[in-house]
Amino acid sequence: MITANADQFLRQLAGLQSDPARALPRGILMVMPKEFYVETQTARDNVYVETDAEADPGKAARQAEALARLVEAAGVPVKRFAGRPEEPDGVFSNNVFATAPGRGVVGAMYHPVRQPEGDRDDIRAWLEQEQGSSLTVLDRDACVAELTGALIIDRARNVGFCGMSQRVDDAGAVAMHDALGLDLTYRFDLQPDEYHTNVVLSVLAGRACIAVPDAFVDSAVPGVLEQAFPDRCLFLTTREKEDFAANCIALTDRDLFMSARAEAGLRPESRRTLTDWGFRIHATDLSELELAGGSLRCMITELF
Repeated sequence: MITANADQFLRQLAGLQSDPARALPRGILMVMPKEFYVETQTARDNVYVETDAEADPGKAARQAEALARLVEAAGVPVKRFAGRPEEPDGVFSNNVFATAPGRGVVGAMYHPVRQPEGDRDDIRAWLEQEQGSSLTVLDRDACVAELTGALIIDRARNVGFCGMSQRVDDAGAVAMHDALGLDLTYRFDLQPDEYHTNVVLSVLAGRACIAVPDAFVDSAVPGVLEQAFPDRCLFLTTREKEDFAANCIALTDRDLFMSARAEAGLRPESRRTLTDWGFRIHATDLSELELAGGSLRCMITELF
């Protein structure tokens, strides 16, 4: 079921069982930057892109590799694919590829400059042949669906939280829900200056939630999140959001990853809350990649 009705969502959610074992990926996929630069076409609806910036390609590559090694040090395997120079935003692979048990999905990107990222035969073949995924390629002529950029998933309950923007349309929300085999999806509108849900919302290992209340058009959404994650919902400020603090991901039950900018931008009370919930924060410098309007979560495709 997909619903925009808060009461209906919460009633349906109450009937779902949580399985913590489903919440954590068995590994991640990353597309490593090659000759990275800031692509400005996406800045039309991504206010986080620093359009006047000139990225250092070598530094961007080193930062991405440092992230991969940080994840591996926590015991999570990383599958690396080489980036393509003509696709600098390909490093934000979670918009383009997503998985669920037995399933792989190729998204339908909004901006023409990003659409070729999903056409990579090497990644498609690896998902099918090496991961055993039944692959669904979403039709970009029929929908817009930027996968786990637009759709945040509580894997423990198999529930989606879909923030509507130009990066996902009505058909795309349905396509993602079906292709990923979700049991329930709650859809809501993002504010006009927000392009992706994963900049303003994150579900952490199926047991906690980070959100930015001002990012949602409907003032009821924060209350829904509080009820969905009782005593485990942390609300961030606009300033924390602008430092990409909500663009984080828990890859184990305890290990929470975010960029160095995001970690430095956390208020003491936010940091204390995450620590009290049992999370260890791992941070790494992604400053060159963040010039393009995304951060750590955008760079990680989970493998289930």
